[in-house]
Amino acid sequence: MFSLKQNSWFIRKVVIWRAVASIAWSVLLLPVTTAVFVLLSRFSLFHPIQWISVVPSIPCSRMALLGTVLHPRQCVHSLVYCTMGMLVMWCASVTIGGRYSTLGTPCRQSESGEVVTCLNEYHLFLLLAGAFMGYSHSFLGVVQNMYYVSFQPIQQYKYPRFKGCLPMVVKCSVIQALYSARNFAALYFFFGYVPKTWISSTLNLQIDSSLQPLDSLTGLLDFSLLYHLSISGAFLYLTWYLTVLLFRIYVTEAYSFPVQSTFTEDAEQCLPKVLAEKNTLVMKFLALQDLALLSQHSLSRRLEVFNLSQPGGHPHNWNAISGECLCLLSELTQRLVAHQDAVASNGRVKSQSASSDTRSASSSSSVVSGTEDIAETPRLSVPLRTPGSVFKSSVGGANRVLTAPFTPDVDSPFSSPAIRRLVGQQDPHSPWSGTVQSPHIMRRGPKLWSASTESQSNGSPPGSPATVPSPPAASQKPSFLAQWLQNRREQVKSFLAKRVLIMYLFNKLPEASSQALFADSQAHIWALQGLSHLVAASFSEDQFGVVQTTLPNILSCLVVLLEAVDRHFKLPHASSKPVRTLCSMGDSTYKTLRFALRAALKTAIYKITTTFGEHLNAVNISTEHRKRLQQFLEFKE
Repeated sequence: MFSLKQNSWFIRKVVIWRAVASIAWSVLLLPVTTAVFVLLSRFSLFHPIQWISVVPSIPCSRMALLGTVLHPRQCVHSLVYCTMGMLVMWCASVTIGGRYSTLGTPCRQSESGEVVTCLNEYHLFLLLAGAFMGYSHSFLGVVQNMYYVSFQPIQQYKYPRFKGCLPMVVKCSVIQALYSARNFAALYFFFGYVPKTWISSTLNLQIDSSLQPLDSLTGLLDFSLLYHLSISGAFLYLTWYLTVLLFRIYVTEAYSFPVQSTFTEDAEQCLPKVLAEKNTLVMKFLALQDLALLSQHSLSRRLEVFNLSQPGGHPHNWNAISGECLCLLSELTQRLVAHQDAVASNGRVKSQSASSDTRSASSSSSVVSGTEDIAETPRLSVPLRTPGSVFKSSVGGANRVLTAPFTPDVDSPFSSPAIRRLVGQQDPHSPWSGTVQSPHIMRRGPKLWSASTESQSNGSPPGSPATVPSPPAASQKPSFLAQWLQNRREQVKSFLAKRVLIMYLFNKLPEASSQALFADSQAHIWALQGLSHLVAASFSEDQFGVVQTTLPNILSCLVVLLEAVDRHFKLPHASSKPVRTLCSMGDSTYKTLRFALRAALKTAIYKITTTFGEHLNAVNISTEHRKRLQQFLEFKE
């Protein structure tokens, strides 16, 4: 999860101890859950005293999506969980005892008088059910983003949060165990004879013909068997879910970073330095969370942000913090602008170049491997990761792209015409192809995100991002071989595009692109909250006026981002909210981050405008931005 090559003080002093504490609590809670399982598994309605006794036992866990599930790393992960599930189910069967205790059981005597050992299908049934539940847990971890850790908007102490989440965890464990028991029973009914025959022949165990086989309808309609299967499955899922919950609680606990340090060797632990971290993302997220909290609740730490350095009298703390926040917001604006330009390009094919040939080859290979890329997305400098895992450290992360798992691949040979129209690629025979412009593009006014020359000349952070330039035109015509290969590729694409199954597997999900753009927006929300509250607090607390020097850039950056967000929500599927699931341990908060970001952005602008009021008329910003801010001053947004 973390790179051992990085000598990070935060991992050594904070994250490791939090992970150890979560594991320790998981181990301490295991006897409690084991005792509950033993009591329920030994319950007997007719012998109320017998079920209390404890039996001694050994104390003993569509295409891109398909490509992820079949990835070698995921296969190893699933194999480990299958093994853990079989081990837990073996312990459960020994604990239950009776007909579930051993794999081999004496069934009859042979003609020579020797006792024949037969296969105990009840024990085998529980072992295979454990392997099935282990794979189901690993598979749902990928499908439901169970390994994505989100931060709570309102901080709670560990015990109240655990107590509040415990009923949900128990409910999810029972529901998932019932679903898994139903699915496994159906699977064993059709294919149960395969492992039963293989194991009996391998271990030289006979099959007792006097007993009803479990791969039959009569054999599966056994209330005691289904009861113990459901109870054992609930215990297995509860053990895993408690571990996940405790890890989330401990890792996402708020951490207070010092704003400034007296000693030079502790400078890397200070908030301005940590905010610029690009490798240890959990530390960067906790630093942004700490920034949002101090900007609202800590007067003394806000004064440290506004202080001047000694000697020299420079606002290094404010420049570093505000610069990093503006950088994050500008990069999100760049992503949105690039996506909107791709959607609004109306299929105008850009000229071929060496880079485009490389992209064509890479996009062809991405179809086979199941990977996807955001069309026309610029390379960014801050490698914030999306819900796959927020804790994976990236070595050389400065060259990584801020992308997410569900992004449109317009070069895919199986992309539908609707997807191409959505991202700007159209059929050359379309009446809108070539130099014809759509009425929407003809009526589009000037962009509010044009870069300010004043901000670039004085060296301050730019108030708005620049658009992405198109690749230069090729000076030579493609060779005959390249043209022939291109024609063959188009023929294969048109052939496969007519197959319904291929189109079903490779068509993109409706909300995938919109969710991918805002997948890491929790960092931007904290940056908006911290920046806006600090600016508002500077109206009465900034004795040296350090915030006033960057106020025009901050206002311009917020208005530019608001314009880009508003334009994005006018695109198809951007305003639709995802469907809620009945019960799942997977964290789906990233699906609604775009709505939270829009609300946080408007709240941040209102926070500044209501604090400064008419004083904003004296701020040197463009006319377009001033008109937009006037809407907030008049409470018309």
